[in-house]
Amino acid sequence: MIYIVEDDAEVREMESYALKSSGFEVMAFDCGKAMDEQLKMDLPELFILDIMLPGEDGLSILKRLRSQENTRNIPVIMLTAKGTELDKVKGLDLGADDYMAKPFGILELISRVRAVLRRFGKGRAEDAVQVSLGDVSIDDKRHAVTVGGNPVELTFKEYELLKLLIGNPGIVFSRQQILEKIWGIDFDMDTRTVDMHVKTLRQKLGEQAFLIQTVRNVGYKAE
Repeated sequence: MIYIVEDDAEVREMESYALKSSGFEVMAFDCGKAMDEQLKMDLPELFILDIMLPGEDGLSILKRLRSQENTRNIPVIMLTAKGTELDKVKGLDLGADDYMAKPFGILELISRVRAVLRRFGKGRAEDAVQVSLGDVSIDDKRHAVTVGGNPVELTFKEYELLKLLIGNPGIVFSRQQILEKIWGIDFDMDTRTVDMHVKTLRQKLGEQAFLIQTVRNVGYKAE
């Protein structure tokens, strides 16, 4: 889970959409106070903080996060319209793990997020280079799938679907969650699309099709 604190609604939506489309879970807030309420219930794996915020600014939030036991070791990326070296030094001195000046590219944001999470050993299971379950193996570096040692040709969406499920064994994903993670949060498509892709994926997995299990009235899991 990634927490974003950004008061600009358009920028906040853009960041959230990009990260969700890349498979991350995201919660976005327009101020530190709103984020604090959520922190009482759950902790993220990463904070993305804007510096210029109403009320408590991003640097103050960062300082507070670093002073609290439960958030002290959670990585923080600072995003700000200020691009001066002094602002960067302030953020890094207070404990920020990375710093990006606006405007920035979405691909760069996603790359920075993944890099920070890898440094802290918190990368997603589906980001692993190699994932296996049963006789099915995924080599993400080569974008290749084998079943019983034999290569299997999958479409891009079938591959992403298999990686999501195999990379999270035992975790049940609803059809809507799968649509959001594989097709994008705002992708307008009937959930039966997921069923169609699961069907063709199972056909290609052959004897290992049993690994993709249907959870009645919910969705799918790999186990």
